[in-house]
Amino acid sequence: MSLGDEHGGGRTSDGFGGSGQTRTRLPGAGEGDGYGGPRRPVRPSRSLIGVVGVVVLLIAAIAFANQGSGDGGDAADGAKPPGANPTSATGTRPVEGKSGDIPTGYAQDEQGAQSAAANYTAVLGSDGMFNKERRREIVSAIADTSTRSELQSGFDADYSADFLAQIGLNPDGTAPTGSTFVNRTMPAGTKVLKYSDDTAEIDVWCVGLFGLTGEKSTKPVTNGWFTVTVKLKWTDSDWKVLETSQRNGPTPVTGDNQVSGSDEIADAVNGFGGFTYAR
Repeated sequence: MSLGDEHGGGRTSDGFGGSGQTRTRLPGAGEGDGYGGPRRPVRPSRSLIGVVGVVVLLIAAIAFANQGSGDGGDAADGAKPPGANPTSATGTRPVEGKSGDIPTGYAQDEQGAQSAAANYTAVLGSDGMFNKERRREIVSAIADTSTRSELQSGFDADYSADFLAQIGLNPDGTAPTGSTFVNRTMPAGTKVLKYSDDTAEIDVWCVGLFGLTGEKSTKPVTNGWFTVTVKLKWTDSDWKVLETSQRNGPTPVTGDNQVSGSDEIADAVNGFGGFTYAR
């Protein structure tokens, strides 16, 4: 699942889609591994040489950490610890309330804007967007009144019956009998691009899952990395979405994990719940 390239703009060929809305990007031919595909060759880093290298690094790290711990060490007394890493959590409560099951009621500060952007990105990248009634509930809960109608109409156009049929879903956005539809967006981090007391622009780095499980599925669940830019406005004591845009990546190298079977993926999606994200 990936978010739209021009939320608030014209129809795009991928991303959220029309009128700048969210739209699922279908994996192209050759992208990712299908169910039952062969396991990737084990990399040299998994070899004995790699293991020995890790042990050597650990020993060196321990020795380095112990330097200066004894009498006459060179460590400066009273030295201040390094500042907090920009990617570390603030520890601040992410949200005070909910609109239905959508987290709302964020603080009017940078932390609140980042938490709002992360949670709004997750819900706009969920399977609920494929059902008309649920989609309208989502947009009504998170969109600013100045762009709500435009966002609603654009989403409705994007998630048309033809589009749902193209990806193998029923007209109401549900999966065919015997299949599980997977569309989940998981923020990995946030970054403030612009901020003022009443507006904010936030980057949200995400990994998404999209596809259909089942023996007859021709669109197995794949993953992709993308960054969503969310423009927010402080309205009615909360952050609301004005528009979003998306670009691919940053994308890490795929690991050596063996591809799971369709049933295992379905069990995981049904058994593991999502989160309320906080900065």
